[in-house]
Amino acid sequence: MRLSKTAITILLTTLCVSAFGKSTKSAKDKMTTTFPAKHISITINRPSEEVYQFASNPENLPQWAAGLADATLKKSGAEWVTNSPMGQVKIKFVEKNAYGVIDHDVELPSGEVLNNPLRVIKNSSGSEVIFTLFRRPNMTEEMFAKDAELVTKDLKKLKSILEK
Repeated sequence: MRLSKTAITILLTTLCVSAFGKSTKSAKDKMTTTFPAKHISITINRPSEEVYQFASNPENLPQWAAGLADATLKKSGAEWVTNSPMGQVKIKFVEKNAYGVIDHDVELPSGEVLNNPLRVIKNSSGSEVIFTLFRRPNMTEEMFAKDAELVTKDLKKLKSILEK
């Protein structure tokens, strides 16, 4: 008697459950969860290298990123600690790089860590700064819209500083 591949899979799964008391993950369990995202960008009439150098320096955050940092910003090991509208947060940046990547993780007072992709890309002789905002679970449309407004305000402030 020959068994089909499907029958063999069912038999092996049954044996695993019998032997180990649990089944292997189903395809549904292996699915990746994604959050709705909004890309917020602004054009800055300055060379991308200059924009990157300024924006990637954490010490400059209080000047333009009020939605993230204030004057209490200080370095603590590999992280930066500051007061923000969300409470005291820890910020960890990717290493300086030649690609304009300023991704950073923000650890909220609750311990939740938010990934914040941020890029400076060349746009002719100027720059495009792009922030990806994720809508987290339990975040209402209104909260997501408010976050987007705060990011837009911060990017406009960055533009005003760099285009003086």
